[in-house]
Amino acid sequence: MYAVVGCSDCEHLWLLKDARAAETATCPRCGKTHRTKKLRRFVEDEDREAARQARAALLAKRGGNSEAFAETAHVAEMERELDERGVDDREYLDGSGLDPDAVEAAGERATSGQPKSKSRKEIVREAVRTQESPTTESIVAYAEERGVPAENAQDLLTKLTRRGEVSESNGTYRLL
Repeated sequence: MYAVVGCSDCEHLWLLKDARAAETATCPRCGKTHRTKKLRRFVEDEDREAARQARAALLAKRGGNSEAFAETAHVAEMERELDERGVDDREYLDGSGLDPDAVEAAGERATSGQPKSKSRKEIVREAVRTQESPTTESIVAYAEERGVPAENAQDLLTKLTRRGEVSESNGTYRLL
């Protein structure tokens, strides 16, 4: 059983599945917890799609768009039309100037548990931490080998020193 219920605080309408089974429900907009027995049920239906359509009709009526809503298709039908007519992810990315294959590969890396690439600041810190006698030249060289431009590595080292994250003594750096 699905019910269209409303929040007494923010007046948000949402679908609640098995409204009588749970003791409480939380409004997805404002986060207020309600006792389900006390929630106003605007519509109850066994069919989820029918409840979604009823919620959409209530929202249209609230916004003064009942006539326009009556002329539109069912919510589920509109979703199908969007899927058929809309732009798919590859087209959208390509149209935005992004390489869809590169985006897909990045997504796979992010979800596969592979180590993430390090930021420039992390690389400079790593250079200070891992070298036996980290000097400006050796830190910049270490960072350059890992794709950080020399000027950026030098600037980052200076900023880290100013912030007190790295100290310098006689030309040698160490992390604090």
